[in-house]
Amino acid sequence: MSFQYPLATSSWGAEEYDAIQRVVASGMFSMGPKVAEFERCFAEYVGSKYCVMVNSGSSANLLMVAAQFYTKNPAFKLERGDEVIVPAVSWSTTYYPLYQYGLKLRFVDIDLETLNYDLDALEAAITDKTRAIMVVNLLGNPNDFARLKQIIGKREIVMIEDNCESMGATFENRQTGTFGIMGSYSAFFSHHISTMEGGMIVTDDEELYHILLSLRAHGWTRNLPKFNHVCGEKSDDPFKESFRFMLPGYNVRPLEMSGAIGIEQVKRLPELIRARRANGALLQEVMANHPELMIQREIGESSWFGFSLVIRRGSSLTRDALVKRLNEAGFECRPIVAGNFAKNDVVKYFDHSIAGELRNAEHIDHSGLFVGNHHYPIESAIAALRKI
Repeated sequence: MSFQYPLATSSWGAEEYDAIQRVVASGMFSMGPKVAEFERCFAEYVGSKYCVMVNSGSSANLLMVAAQFYTKNPAFKLERGDEVIVPAVSWSTTYYPLYQYGLKLRFVDIDLETLNYDLDALEAAITDKTRAIMVVNLLGNPNDFARLKQIIGKREIVMIEDNCESMGATFENRQTGTFGIMGSYSAFFSHHISTMEGGMIVTDDEELYHILLSLRAHGWTRNLPKFNHVCGEKSDDPFKESFRFMLPGYNVRPLEMSGAIGIEQVKRLPELIRARRANGALLQEVMANHPELMIQREIGESSWFGFSLVIRRGSSLTRDALVKRLNEAGFECRPIVAGNFAKNDVVKYFDHSIAGELRNAEHIDHSGLFVGNHHYPIESAIAALRKI
């Protein structure tokens, strides 16, 4: 089915296609200098010291969790059985790496307006076993990191960010994805920038950076600097370092094409975010105080991944009816991420607990959806929303 107002559209121009052709002409298709250049550009954009590109945002989350098992820094280190707080609404690969590394997930409800953590519920959910908080910035909207910092206080709790939906968002003039010890991003087609498939992890910690470099490619030493935090010092003999394995890693390397495209996309990123924010401001103006539908309340400066529509409690409107009306008006729509993830059958495999009730997560699970935002003006789409 073709939609007049799709969820996502391409942000590529001639520059991205030219970048692909230069990679083709070079004959270098696997990870190489273009990936490294993109990593430098992206780190500079978000204001982090280091960036590691991988093949997806999901893989970024996987390496981010894995790295905490191999760090020597006790402030960052996780061990099997440690408790990690997670929001009840997010994508599957927010949770899977935590399960796969033997961590105990503790689900916390979300705020019905921001769609991020209910911060009072989060504060009440912390136990003496809590060692980490996975902070998810949903649909472009930052969490209130000032409050999160206050909640953590002097506790030995580490914060990591799943920022896959919120590239370019800021809180107190700082980029989301940079508040935790590591942050993940996605460059999938439907996201703020697209590199075909792609993901990134940023960090300011050199040891974590070196661990991520090793984990990305088989756990070997080949991509590490001569002096590093994984093996200490590498031999000057490249033959000896060809297949020297230090960590139980993966192969989640990106393609050189993805790096080349990313270089061009980062150049566009400030304008892409500006246009999305302009659309978000118009949506807020048009849909504020709607009698039957709630839109997301912005914290900091959202990068407006998409526009959520949540039916107010007590309304006679059903989501099925809303979807039908949206589709008839030309809108493609989806559930809000994965809804209340704790209700999925897969959770039976998790070591997990639920803190209190997931009342708000359950409400958006059956009464919420989102439609697309874009990197160009969409006044006609927002006008159509007002009429529905």
